[in-house]
Amino acid sequence: MKLRHLFFACSGVFVMMFSLLLLVVIVFSDEEDGGSGGNLIYGGVSVSQEVLAHKPMLEKYAREYGIEEYLNVLLAIIQVESGGTLEDVMQSSESLGLPPNSLSTEESIKQGCKYFSELLAAAETKGCDLNSVIQSYNYGGGFLDYVAGHGKKYTFELAESFARDKSGGKKVTYTNPVAVEKNGGWRYSYGNMFYVLLVSQYLTVAQFDDETVQAIMEEALKYEGWTYVYGGDSPSTSFDCSGLVQWCYGKAGIALPRTAQEQYNVTQHIPLSEAKARGFGLFPFHLQCRNLYHPCGAVCGK
Repeated sequence: MKLRHLFFACSGVFVMMFSLLLLVVIVFSDEEDGGSGGNLIYGGVSVSQEVLAHKPMLEKYAREYGIEEYLNVLLAIIQVESGGTLEDVMQSSESLGLPPNSLSTEESIKQGCKYFSELLAAAETKGCDLNSVIQSYNYGGGFLDYVAGHGKKYTFELAESFARDKSGGKKVTYTNPVAVEKNGGWRYSYGNMFYVLLVSQYLTVAQFDDETVQAIMEEALKYEGWTYVYGGDSPSTSFDCSGLVQWCYGKAGIALPRTAQEQYNVTQHIPLSEAKARGFGLFPFHLQCRNLYHPCGAVCGK
């Protein structure tokens, strides 16, 4: 079966041909989709040199646990947790039930990557988004259950209400500029309800200017007519739908997760009414019985 210009696939049940090969980043969803703190595609990272010094080791363990595409998020987590200067650089001791700062730097990075991968797996099972995973790195996996029961999508309001419930409503002064801007400078006395906001300030949201669009398009068209291969994600294997999306966006400097569901989870959801001419749009299939999304393809409208 050949990839042409627009491609759709649905859990191995059927594959439809592309009529306009262009790949996707924005996911169309319901008009009611809203709330603060929705999903964003994180294209880059801006962290200190102290944090970047840990990148080689972080890459090693991210690769070991299959989460290389989240490297920039992990770097931002290190920036928030320690600024790259503490021994327990990812502050991951507590995820093992140990006192804070119990781990060496390498042990901390290994455990931090392992824990993040476990949270990602749990989020995929529950249908939660990437920001829910990021907040859960601070709160613990129980937050994923909470989000799953309240719409499956992170919002700051959910993070706030979770901390309020866990703290019994106890507030403490918190003078981080993010908090001061948000509520005048306080948080609930459980974890850090601002965690996603703290991490995301070091992440660059992907921007789709003409140069980026051109880079994606040029890469995508190299593979026009190639055979569809389930599980394929590189020119050496050929591609399936989400593999092709990940590869082409990666060539434009935008890191996407591997699977269709994960790509749906980390993209920004907009109503169809907000779609723009010459824009990209992901068209996921929705299986009513399982609430799963299977892309992928996009059109370049006029």
